[in-house]
Amino acid sequence: MQVIAGRGVGGAATGDSPARTSSSYLTAARQIAVTVVLYDVYRYAWHRLAHRSRFLYRHLHSWHHRLVVPYAFGAKYGHPVEALIADTAGASLAIFASGMSSSPRATAVFLSLCNIKGIDNHCGLCLLPRALQSLWNGAAYHGVHHLPRGVRYNFSDLFFVTWDKAFGTYLHYTVEERPGGGGLVIQPVRPKASKASAAVTPVN
Repeated sequence: MQVIAGRGVGGAATGDSPARTSSSYLTAARQIAVTVVLYDVYRYAWHRLAHRSRFLYRHLHSWHHRLVVPYAFGAKYGHPVEALIADTAGASLAIFASGMSSSPRATAVFLSLCNIKGIDNHCGLCLLPRALQSLWNGAAYHGVHHLPRGVRYNFSDLFFVTWDKAFGTYLHYTVEERPGGGGLVIQPVRPKASKASAAVTPVN
């Protein structure tokens, strides 16, 4: 509702000139883009640490992994302390570091994007075109992480899959029609493992 209520970004609602309004939009777009990247890096680092540390996994992150097969609003299921660390602290740091804290409307757009992507990544539906799956996170990519065989891979959390590929935690997978119809399956492929030996697990 915050995004809908706002009639623009920056000076658009205060009668500023079109040139200034255009500049405000460009500034907001740049701030949002920088904030998305900073927050995504933070989320990757936290997510990987939460799996590497037995203490953090046992007492915090394991709550979220009770969802073996994720569903849309399961994106928000987790320990409240982890929500403070991963969501509140991470987003706040990214917002301040990018200089976006002075723009409530741009912040509202960014936080809305985060919520939409979190739900999308857990919804069990392959909504992304194949061309975007090599860069952009989605339900299939994150679904691999929720499988028993994929829990040590695919830590990239919200937007990009770049961090897993850069830091060696990417697990390749395929998305195929379920035998006999009735949906799709994720087929994770371990490094140096054959496609035929990979387990087939439902997405939805």
